[in-house]
Amino acid sequence: MKKLVILGAGAAGTMMLNKLYAVLDRDEWQITIVDQFETHYYQPGFLFIPFGIYTRKDVIKPKRDFFPAGVEAIISEIDKIVPEENKVLLKNNRVLSYDYLIIATGTKIHPEETEGMKGELWHKNIFDFYTIEGACALADFFKHWEGGKLVLNITEMPIKCPVAPLEFVFLADWYFTERGIRDKVDIHFVTPLPGAFTKPKAASVLGDFLDKKNIRLTTDFNIGRVDNENKKIVSWDEREIPFDVLVTIPTNMGDEAIARSGMGDELNFIPTDKHTLMAKGYDNIFVIGDATDLPSSKAGSVAHFESDILFENFLDVIEGRQPKAKFDGHANCFIESGFGKGILIDFNYDTEPLPGKFPLPGVGPFSLLEETKMNHYGKVMFRWMYWNSLLKGKELPIESNMSMAGKRF
Repeated sequence: MKKLVILGAGAAGTMMLNKLYAVLDRDEWQITIVDQFETHYYQPGFLFIPFGIYTRKDVIKPKRDFFPAGVEAIISEIDKIVPEENKVLLKNNRVLSYDYLIIATGTKIHPEETEGMKGELWHKNIFDFYTIEGACALADFFKHWEGGKLVLNITEMPIKCPVAPLEFVFLADWYFTERGIRDKVDIHFVTPLPGAFTKPKAASVLGDFLDKKNIRLTTDFNIGRVDNENKKIVSWDEREIPFDVLVTIPTNMGDEAIARSGMGDELNFIPTDKHTLMAKGYDNIFVIGDATDLPSSKAGSVAHFESDILFENFLDVIEGRQPKAKFDGHANCFIESGFGKGILIDFNYDTEPLPGKFPLPGVGPFSLLEETKMNHYGKVMFRWMYWNSLLKGKELPIESNMSMAGKRF
């Protein structure tokens, strides 16, 4: 019997589990999925918790609710992968052998990588919203905050969901307007990038939104340390930005098991063929989602598009063929802009976000690079699609590779 092991039961790993379980002969294949946590988090929902839109219970479900019957699910931390022996060592002392391995171990924040970030003000005046704990702590803080200097700082790229920091300041503008204290809140977006976003054309459009919402933008700021005593962030070239509350997106890194396995780069992301999604140097290991080192966004939509490509290539490889499907870096992101509106961008490795209609040419119903109520509804509807379709590996009416239909140059 052949053995498939999937490491990680977040969005990417769960999608692959369900897609492959549906087609692999259970008399010939043993499928095992490993994750250290029982709880599945709808991570896009963390963004809404600080503003009272979602609560903790809106973003969590048991992981086993999304595992098909007959799959061996192991709850354990991974010690390391031994690829030359086709084995995975778990922290519970189990050893798993595999014929094929899919790595979907994701990425986590590491505030300890920046001097002073996880100091005495951590979750008091310094918060993240990329963890459930950080998002809930920030929600409690905002309820009683009466204004001051709100600084959002991206530590370094890459990060999970690159549009989320922009969404955060847009929602902050809306939230404090609704509370009637927007004139008392100075919102400052501080990024190491040369613009508001990773793609120049979209950065220009999104930068205009920052201006319209009276949100200050500081670019090319590479944070060196956080001064807890004086409440300021300091760049490597000694520029200083004061804050009353700092919302940080700390350094994102891949799973520490990848470092212990000697398979990752300096941030523990796995060198991956950007088209086939096979781990470089291995003919029986695939990588998906945030665990890769691909030059694509680390976002749920990307993992979904990758899952279709990996599915085809996995079937090719196990049948002795060369993988034919090619991932083009497709990303599709709804950007919540506040006041019941949103923006939509669609792009890939080679093509910048363009205006137009999506997914149907001339019809939409969504508008690209425009702020509309329909785009907001798309963002809201995504949570239902995530729990009921995406995780279960069902087909969605969006092509895996980017389509130029409906786009304007």
